[in-house]
Amino acid sequence: MPLSTIPANPDRIAHRHIEVFRALMLTGSATGAAQMLLTSQPTISRELARLEHLLGYELFERSQSRLRANARALRLWEEVQRSWEGLDRVVEHAMALGQPQQASLSVLCLPALSHALLPGALARLQREQGAIAVSVATQEGPLLNEWMAAQRYDLGLTELPDAPPGTRISALPAMDEVAVLPAAHPLATKPLLRAKDFEGESFISLAGEDPYRGQIDAVFAKARVQRHMLLETHSAVAVCAMVAHGLGLAIVNPLTACACAGPAMVVRPLAFSIPFQVHMLLPMHRPYVPEVQWLVQALEQEASAAALLRPYPA
Repeated sequence: MPLSTIPANPDRIAHRHIEVFRALMLTGSATGAAQMLLTSQPTISRELARLEHLLGYELFERSQSRLRANARALRLWEEVQRSWEGLDRVVEHAMALGQPQQASLSVLCLPALSHALLPGALARLQREQGAIAVSVATQEGPLLNEWMAAQRYDLGLTELPDAPPGTRISALPAMDEVAVLPAAHPLATKPLLRAKDFEGESFISLAGEDPYRGQIDAVFAKARVQRHMLLETHSAVAVCAMVAHGLGLAIVNPLTACACAGPAMVVRPLAFSIPFQVHMLLPMHRPYVPEVQWLVQALEQEASAAALLRPYPA
């Protein structure tokens, strides 16, 4: 039923009564309250009388044309002031939501993408659109899908190509996995690494259940290349940290590789392709936030820049 058709309850204190009470407390008279609320003095008097009738006790002592608040009115006034401050904050927040610089986005992504892809995209977003508040949460695959399906975030970033229920999926530009090497390693002088270059080398691998682990191992198995496999981890960031400490070579996604590259670790393209792609998840039943499209564009630009690091012809 529309609100306009719901009958008012004559035996219930209404917001208007509290508004009149507040005006009386601020001005000290029915005439002043009427001027404040742009109404008449008799109307204010009737509303006050009705409020006191509903409460069952008086709020003011009448002295000629002045009203003097009694003890109960003063205690009620404390609560009204607190409530009005809360209402003012609500109004300020509602007004702020209409300003681009006060827009707020919530993003959920894999931990590795919060370290590599997302920071660059957020930098692009701020440069092009100004200050936008963004809340970033990280989660691994199963819970990431569950939270996105629950419409808890404005945008999600994942490596899996499957859209959870209630979301639509959009792929970012495809990239290729790359090699990461200690800067002082002899192979760092080569502009391009082939599978045979890894023969006999200490190799830091992703964990066994990682989908890219299987693809990487398949390449070396086909080329009949034997590596020394002593270290493995779930995290591409941890792989790069180990490489930077001279513990071996590795193959990781180009986003993490470029984010971690520095004086101790270099990045080299591969002569073979192991495709890597990030997908954006967009909730279908969450209230639309127009700033999401700005972030989508920034992510696409950042991924396109990373995709330029492609292997040379074999």
